[in-house]
Amino acid sequence: MKPLGIKRIDPFLAAIVLLAAFLNIFNIWNNTNANVYYTTAVTSMLQNFQAFFFASLDPAGFITIDKPPVAFWVQCLFAYVLGVHGWSVILPQALAGIGSVLLLYFLTKPGFGKNAARLASLVMALTPIAVAVSRTNNIDSLLVFTLLLATWFLFRGVRESRPGLIMGAFALIGLGFNEKMLQAYLVVPAFYLFYLLAFKSPWKKKLLVLLASTLILLGVSLSWALAVDSIPEQNRPYIGGSESNSVLDLALGYNGVSRLNGMGGPGGGGVPGGGDPGSAPGGQPPRNAGQQLYENVKAYALNGYQAGSSVALEPPGAPLEYPDASDNPGRMPDPGGDNRPGGPGSGPGPGDGNGGGRSGAFGTGQMGPLRLFQSELSGQASWLLPLAGFAALALLIGIRPRKPLNDKEKQALFWLAWLLPGAVFFSIAGFYHHYYLIMLAPPIAVLAGAGWLELAGRYRAREGWKSWLLPLALLTTAAFEFYILLPYRTQIGSAWLIGIAVASGLAILLLLLGRKRERLGSIAITAGMLVLLIGPAYWAATPLLYGDNGALPQAGPGQKGGPGGGLQGRGGGTGGINQKLISYIEQNSSGEKCFFMTSDTSVAESYIIATKKAVVAIGGFNGGDSALSLERLQRMIKNREVKFFLIGSGQDRGQGSNSEALNWIRANCKEVDRDLWQSTDSGDGSRSGENMTLYQLPD
Repeated sequence: MKPLGIKRIDPFLAAIVLLAAFLNIFNIWNNTNANVYYTTAVTSMLQNFQAFFFASLDPAGFITIDKPPVAFWVQCLFAYVLGVHGWSVILPQALAGIGSVLLLYFLTKPGFGKNAARLASLVMALTPIAVAVSRTNNIDSLLVFTLLLATWFLFRGVRESRPGLIMGAFALIGLGFNEKMLQAYLVVPAFYLFYLLAFKSPWKKKLLVLLASTLILLGVSLSWALAVDSIPEQNRPYIGGSESNSVLDLALGYNGVSRLNGMGGPGGGGVPGGGDPGSAPGGQPPRNAGQQLYENVKAYALNGYQAGSSVALEPPGAPLEYPDASDNPGRMPDPGGDNRPGGPGSGPGPGDGNGGGRSGAFGTGQMGPLRLFQSELSGQASWLLPLAGFAALALLIGIRPRKPLNDKEKQALFWLAWLLPGAVFFSIAGFYHHYYLIMLAPPIAVLAGAGWLELAGRYRAREGWKSWLLPLALLTTAAFEFYILLPYRTQIGSAWLIGIAVASGLAILLLLLGRKRERLGSIAITAGMLVLLIGPAYWAATPLLYGDNGALPQAGPGQKGGPGGGLQGRGGGTGGINQKLISYIEQNSSGEKCFFMTSDTSVAESYIIATKKAVVAIGGFNGGDSALSLERLQRMIKNREVKFFLIGSGQDRGQGSNSEALNWIRANCKEVDRDLWQSTDSGDGSRSGENMTLYQLPD
């Protein structure tokens, strides 16, 4: 009689999954609205099918968010069943993070063995940025889960010689494109390489399957974009974040090349549509995206020292400088607000770096070959990056020109081909957030887990100079982790640093002594890996210890917001709701499609979440999209779709066609007496310091 399936569960895996569940889920119910920009969209998408299909920011279907809808369809499903709460829209990402830990185990086990799979899944569970972003409704955790599921299809399709599974793998990458566009394509080189190396078939059939898979990849990727772009503009929402009201423009521009060129220049932090299209921050002339990409690559490849390595190992000391604008999903909190990274109570941390010049936006460090090792980024996902390098060497050292690759070597090349394009991108790109680094977590986890055991095997076998790779890997990685910890000695206490340094030293000493004592060597191998996981484990716990940042998730003591405090993005609540304004509009409206129009999401989002009414942000995020032309405004007025406008002085500058529409409103609409709608007990729904005016169309 076969034993029950439950008896075959790996107890170590069960413990790792429980650890991941605790890190990803505990206390997420304290997060009120998570990333309020995305929560607003989910609220709107649940109101009608049009808003749902287009991922509209508002129930009226006026403007979309800056991402495709698939991940938000998943969030809508959870919110439909559980209600719209911060925790309900976070839960899909938390579960995806746990699922990624499980998938990594089953991806690693066939090629490298059970112990390697355990280590890989543990490293994934303890990757700090993976925990931080899984505790928010930012969609990167779900994207990584989708790509790992695609990897499972690829590995099984190759192992069983099933072309259908291969095509399914590429279809899932296309699904990932419809979650976060070109970021999903960072893994495509790894998929092509592994397929060509490992799929056993005549070359003609192999190339035909690859061609079919590529066509499926492109077809699935572009399905939603082409469907939306084929609809006349007057019959669909404006595509938020684009410059030409096109999903393809959004994918290739704002969510594509602009990530490399820094939204107009190195270190730029521009927003879609901010200023003249393509302009650089600070009013500088537009820069050609291709030229800027060339310059970034050249700086990385030929001038890396000047591009960043000369300052790469300096601890952070300067406060975070905020660019003039921000990325839509990771909303830039108000300068001067207590909810910003590095705000009151925060010490120096991964986000505390220069925000301009040769640096990437949002404190992502100096561009160059050592960027991932700089203090601004290293604490997020790079802890075991030196070990991954030694691991790749150990796993691939047996490759010979005429010798067929074994399964370990093929899979090692796959994970290396996943890691390297991402590492290059994050080294030269001018505009991304720390939480994008979750893309590096799976390959680092597998290489570290499988590579550690490969290094240990060569150490035990005493394979000459190769046996010294394990002590050298431990020494190098421990030294790098000490460097990561050093700037935080005032926050975490010097005892941590001393303890980890002593433990690392003892583990290295045991490895040296254990070369002639097998039992001592085994103890040293286990102790060495455990020591290397202390730093990542603490960093992974910091979102629980210091509170989550739903807008710009990072890990580390520098993100302190108080235990359970929950750092939130701007607009993260309903405290700015003006009930008197709502009552006035309800009493004087005539059933218009739009409850009222306002300049950007900082006003609209709280009203949408609290009332589920169609409050329209005419400029999208931060008023940067030129979504309301005078022609469109007049058409909406003619169709009796809008009657009230809540706008403020100075909010029409630099918004292209929006300026003309706003000026028309001021010239042709009646200003409503403030006493009729302005409450003396609460804010008027505007941002602090802005004087909002309510305009009403004449009857």
